[in-house]
Amino acid sequence: MKRMKLRKREALTGLAFASPAIIGLIVFFVYPFLISLWYTFTSGVGGIHFAGFSNYENVINSAAFRLAAGNTFKFILCSVPLIMVISFALAMALQRKCAGALFFRTVFLFPLVIPVASVILVFQIVFDNLGILNSMLNAIGVSGQDWLHSEHAFGVLVLLYIWKNCGYNIVLLLAGLNAIPKELYEAAKVDGAGRKAMLLRITLPLMVPTFFFVFVISIINSFKSFREAFLLGGSHPHESIYMLQHFFNNNFQNLNYQRLSVAALLVFVIIFTFVFFLYLAKRRLEVDKK
Repeated sequence: MKRMKLRKREALTGLAFASPAIIGLIVFFVYPFLISLWYTFTSGVGGIHFAGFSNYENVINSAAFRLAAGNTFKFILCSVPLIMVISFALAMALQRKCAGALFFRTVFLFPLVIPVASVILVFQIVFDNLGILNSMLNAIGVSGQDWLHSEHAFGVLVLLYIWKNCGYNIVLLLAGLNAIPKELYEAAKVDGAGRKAMLLRITLPLMVPTFFFVFVISIINSFKSFREAFLLGGSHPHESIYMLQHFFNNNFQNLNYQRLSVAALLVFVIIFTFVFFLYLAKRRLEVDKK
């Protein structure tokens, strides 16, 4: 009986300490999500008329939504693998404690603390039609490009995303690399294994949990690139960088909460499904190892 009372007291104490976070989660996340879900089946300002699935049909058939969704997933497919490869290569180089490693670790973290507006200003100075890059190209006899108002804007946005988020990924990957026991590498050297064999047989398999976490974080950060795309091209940028967040923002400004809610719900379902299957793949890999 005493143990039962003690467990109940501990449970109530834990619940009391967790209650502010739980209440905040319900008020600011669960309740707005339920309201947004209800809006997807209504029409009119304030959702006063039941509309069934007509809002879903309108959004899915919308050319603006298709363009935004296509650009967003194209951006993810291009930027996330690139940043994974680049950040892992840099983390491997820094982990070997080469000359200037401490300096470069600090440099790679600078983009995390520099305001986005300042970064965008620099990119505009470089990639503007009359910017530094075009001036350098014209000086060597090469015609410049309208980098920010053409299809090249997509490449500029990918470059900006990698530059902005690479440092954070490097920190996470360095933590994963440093967690690998050194004894494994020493034993592999004794057995005559080279760097390639140690990379394939030790480093990559043991880095799978870290890779998974960094991969998910990179996808989340790619959906946060709206600030950069908005500051680069405005609310109506070149169609190559018209993202889902532009679609959300424009519908919010037009008070079209139904289309906004439907699009947000569809994105939520897609991301949830994708991450769910990633978790299943990760668990399968862990089971195969055992």
